[in-house]
Amino acid sequence: MKIRDFTNAQVASSQTARDINRGVVLNLIRRQQPISRADLARVSGLQRSTVSQIIEQLIREDWVVDGPTGRLPRGRRPTFIRLNERRAILAADLRPTQTTVGVADVNGKFLSQEIMSTTSGPQATIGELAARIRRLMDAHRHLEFEGVGISLPGRFDESTQRVIFAPNLGWAEFDLKSPIENATGLRVDLENAANACVLAEVWFGPGDKVRDLVVVTVSEGVGTGIYTNRQLARGLNGMAGEFGHVPLDPNGPPCSCGGRGCWEVYASNRAALRYYHESTAETEGPTFQDLLALAQSGDALALSALDRMAHAIGKGMRMIIAGLAPEEIVLVGEFARLWQRLGPVIEAEVAAAVLIGKPPRVRPAAEPGMARLRGTVALVLQKHFGPSQRGSDEEIFVEPGRSADLAI
Repeated sequence: MKIRDFTNAQVASSQTARDINRGVVLNLIRRQQPISRADLARVSGLQRSTVSQIIEQLIREDWVVDGPTGRLPRGRRPTFIRLNERRAILAADLRPTQTTVGVADVNGKFLSQEIMSTTSGPQATIGELAARIRRLMDAHRHLEFEGVGISLPGRFDESTQRVIFAPNLGWAEFDLKSPIENATGLRVDLENAANACVLAEVWFGPGDKVRDLVVVTVSEGVGTGIYTNRQLARGLNGMAGEFGHVPLDPNGPPCSCGGRGCWEVYASNRAALRYYHESTAETEGPTFQDLLALAQSGDALALSALDRMAHAIGKGMRMIIAGLAPEEIVLVGEFARLWQRLGPVIEAEVAAAVLIGKPPRVRPAAEPGMARLRGTVALVLQKHFGPSQRGSDEEIFVEPGRSADLAI
């Protein structure tokens, strides 16, 4: 049962109902485009006149455009509606060694991508990132940019918008949002990398059909994004989901967060490389990409290192299953290239953690290499495609006997 707090609840206004209807129609267009006005009315349950008024408003706002004309055996030929692909989003995925910057349309299709090195200090990286974004804007002058979305290997303070926890970057607290906004004139939205992957699953993938899922990102560290009861969990100080920094062994290897024996020191890409180094006499080992290539060629030591990594991923996921009991766990990481071998190892560890019933479905992301970037596109768009421009934490109650089907 959902507990509702009626203390500050307000009766929905006509504007609230119009916002809800607008969001419903816009999302239906996004998911079912191209679609006719008649089909929108049928699928949404709204009156045709209401749908027509919403469509005219969305056309004026440049969110949708008229598409092709359909053919029917008789009667008026319908005009199909689709999203306006001239609306675009700038996306960036900041990682410890490299940062990817791209331009995507409203459907999540990337029109351009660039990769730059992430330097040892925030100021140089931010300056180069701002310059790259400006160049992409200049190269795509025909597009109407809606904003900039950036995924982070860490957390930011929602009140100050400053990055406050990014141990794998090794930087102190810093301001990423303001310099990019000043350089571009666009609004910048920040999101933790794992949370961005959740948004990608829900917005562009099959995650919209699931009520509770967890995304586990495995790269230099281990991150977790939690989607529960169809809401992205943020928690106190925006720190919900930091399972990667839960100590599994207080006497274990040191972690970048300052602790010891955290989950990510056993389950990350760095952990797999450490396992490989421990089994060889080489002073300089391969990169993680090299390790994957060695494993794919049948190298026994590389396969053994990745098997240990997979066991550690699965064992750590027992915390998630015991605490959250999600329907589905989605894994994002380069290791998923060997899912046929490593997937069953992780699934076996997950199954062992279930006390009753079926274990959650465990699967790799459809496009793990694009998950963070696509999530930042959804991050920017969701403010316009939601049922309301009001905060997601606010409950909206419709007065009994009234419908959301109100004229605009």
